[in-house]
Amino acid sequence: MVNLLLKQFLKAEIEIKRRIMYKKAKDLGFTHPIVVDYSQELDILLNKYLKTS
Repeated sequence: MVNLLLKQFLKAEIEIKRRIMYKKAKDLGFTHPIVVDYSQELDILLNKYLKTS
């Protein structure tokens, strides 16, 4: 049960982070440090999500 809730939470967080990252990339460019930071944070969330499987 806890794993399912964690997985749902991570999935929502991933989607939010991805949308913000794409918006920032559109405005600032894909190589801007802020976009890179979002990308790295997204990687961490994705890794956590995969580990809950």
